[in-house]
Amino acid sequence: MSEQLRYLLLQVRNSDDPMREQEVSCFAKALETQIGQISVFDLLGGPLQEIDLERTDVVLIGGSGHYSAAGEGRWLEVALESLRVVHDTRKPTFASCWGFQAMARAMGGRVIHDLNRAELGVHHVTLTENGKADPIFGPLGSVLQGLMGHEDTVVELPPGTELLASTERVENQAYRFTDRPIYCTQFHPELDQKSFLNRLRVYPEYVEKIAGLSMEEFRHSIHDTPETMALLKRFVQQIAPIHLEQK
Repeated sequence: MSEQLRYLLLQVRNSDDPMREQEVSCFAKALETQIGQISVFDLLGGPLQEIDLERTDVVLIGGSGHYSAAGEGRWLEVALESLRVVHDTRKPTFASCWGFQAMARAMGGRVIHDLNRAELGVHHVTLTENGKADPIFGPLGSVLQGLMGHEDTVVELPPGTELLASTERVENQAYRFTDRPIYCTQFHPELDQKSFLNRLRVYPEYVEKIAGLSMEEFRHSIHDTPETMALLKRFVQQIAPIHLEQK
């Protein structure tokens, strides 16, 4: 099924950000699909319309470089309205990091900038009872590890969602909408150790600022998290086909 799916990756990245192409490659690797099956829509270039989703089976949303879901600005208003379009169409959607935060805010949740709850690197993620019962998260067991890097934090989930996972520092680490196939994670299931380090070499200021380590020290502190990377493939194998068959 995953080989036939058409993906649309919504990005919030500057035109000269080398992570634009890297992000596509990371999602393709995690989904075990071809890069050519993933189209890109630049949310900084204008609003997403429902017609833009007509030839899409699954929507992906990832990180954002230097853009915050906790701020203000016309670009953010456009991006949030675009995510409401995704929500309204009930397209199967998997959002990580900035996408996790932006989808929460778009649908009525609250996001704040809080360095005291910032996380960078591999962190233990504990599933809630809803997470343990969830078909996508449940097979992972009660505790998993996830690669993450964020300064913004979702402090209130939007209505119509259920919490799936938490860390010691941040309660809202993963959630899903109960009435549509939309899953969101604060951590990055699309990244492995190598791609995570490559991304941080583009944004090196976060390593010392959040982790308090040199890049070399930080490199030795993280590792692959294959159990969380498996979330994406399980999502397209179990959630997306059910939705597509109903259409």
